[in-house]
Amino acid sequence: FNRNDISSIKNFIMNFFSQLSHKTPLFGLVLTGGKSTRMKQDKAKLEYHGKPQFQHTYDLLSTCCEKVFISSRAEQKEDFPLPQIHDTFLDLGPMGGILSALKAYPKTAFLVLACDLPYITQETLKKLLTNRNTFKIATAYQSPSDSFPEPLCAIYEPKSKTRLLQFLALDYSCPRKVLINSDTKLIHPEQVHEMNNINHPEEIISLICL
Repeated sequence: FNRNDISSIKNFIMNFFSQLSHKTPLFGLVLTGGKSTRMKQDKAKLEYHGKPQFQHTYDLLSTCCEKVFISSRAEQKEDFPLPQIHDTFLDLGPMGGILSALKAYPKTAFLVLACDLPYITQETLKKLLTNRNTFKIATAYQSPSDSFPEPLCAIYEPKSKTRLLQFLALDYSCPRKVLINSDTKLIHPEQVHEMNNINHPEEIISLICL
C-alpha cells in the first residue's frame, strides 16, 4: 500500500483480524451454579419445555456451539449428566462461572446462557451470533426494561477475561457492571419478553404460553 492510502490500510487490517477472530472456537456455557434461594427449588431442573431447563438450555446452545458445558459448583457434579466446568472462582455468582470457563479455555469465546431464561429461542441465539463483533469484549442483548446489557445471554470473547479480572480486582463481581463500563456490542431483542428471567415461584404462573 501507499503509506497515504489510510482507508485501504485500515480495511486490510480490519479484514485480517476479523478473519483471525472467526477462527476462535465458540463454546456454550449453561449457568446453573446459583443456589435458587428465591425460587426455593433448583431453577435448573424446572421444566418449561418438556424437559429440565438445564437440558433445554444445553440443547439450544448445542445448535450453534462446537462444545457446550454446564457451569456448576463442584458439589453439583452428580446433578447434571453432561460435560461440566466447575467453579474455580468461588462465591462470585455468574461472574465466577464465566471466569472459570475463560480460565479453563483461555483461547475460546463463550456463548453464555443462564438456565432461568425460558423465553430464549434458537432465533434469539442466531441473532446474537449474526451481530457478534469480535473486536468488542462481548456481544450482548440490551434489556428492554432498563437498557442495560443482559450479561447472561451474551458472547464473551477470550479478551473479556482480562476485563473481568480488572473489575474483580476492584471488588466488583457483577458481569453487567463490567459490560456497561466496557466496549460491548449491544443489540435489541425481537420480543420484549425474551430477556425475562424466572426467579420466584409466582412468576412461573405468569409465564406466557411457550
